[in-house]
Amino acid sequence: MILVGQYDSPFVRRVAVSLHLLGFGYEHRPWSVFSDADRVATVNPLCRVPVLLLDDGEVLIESGAILDHLDEVAGAERRLLPVSGPARRRALHLAALATGLADKAVSLVYERALHEATSAVWIARCEGQIAATLARLEAAAPAGPGFLGGAAAPGHADVALGCALRFLREAHPALFDAARWPGLDALAARLEALPAFAAVVQPFVPPR
Repeated sequence: MILVGQYDSPFVRRVAVSLHLLGFGYEHRPWSVFSDADRVATVNPLCRVPVLLLDDGEVLIESGAILDHLDEVAGAERRLLPVSGPARRRALHLAALATGLADKAVSLVYERALHEATSAVWIARCEGQIAATLARLEAAAPAGPGFLGGAAAPGHADVALGCALRFLREAHPALFDAARWPGLDALAARLEALPAFAAVVQPFVPPR
C-alpha cells in the first residue's frame, strides 16, 4: 500500500496512525497539495489527501472510506470501530465531531494564509464552532487513564481526535486552553505517547 499526503494534515495522519495500530506496512509519499499539486492530481482529481493506493491498483480517497477498508481487512478482532449497535454509533458520532473540528481548523488556516482580505465574520464563526465542539468532546473525555467510551485501547474516534487536537494546537494555539479542556489535554497526551502516534509526526508549517 502507498499512502499519499503529508503527516501535518490531521486527515493523513489519522490514516497513518491507524495503519500503524493495525499493523499494516505501507510506503509513504509525502506529497503536498500545494507544492506537489500536479502529482496529487494524478491519483485524486480533487487534489486532496489522504489517498491510499492499494496493491491491486485500486485508489481509495477520503479518510473515512480508507479506514472503513482497513477495518474490513483487519477483521472483527482487530478493527478499530465496533461492528454495530450503540457502541458503533457513539464512536461514529465522536469521530465526526473530531474530524469536523479538524476541518474547521484547516478552514481557518486557508482563510488566514490564502486570502489577502480575510472575513472577520467567517473567522469568528469557525472559532465559535471549534469552541463548542471542544466543549462537547470534553464532556465525552474519559475521567481515568483509558480512551473514549471507557475503552482500554484507542479506536478510530480517539485517533481522529488526537490528530485534530495536535493540528489545532499547532496551527491555532490560542484556540486550545489546556486548563479549560483538561480531559482533552490528558487524552491527547496519552495518545501522543503511543508508538503509533509518535511514528508519524510532522510539525505544522503554514502554507505560503
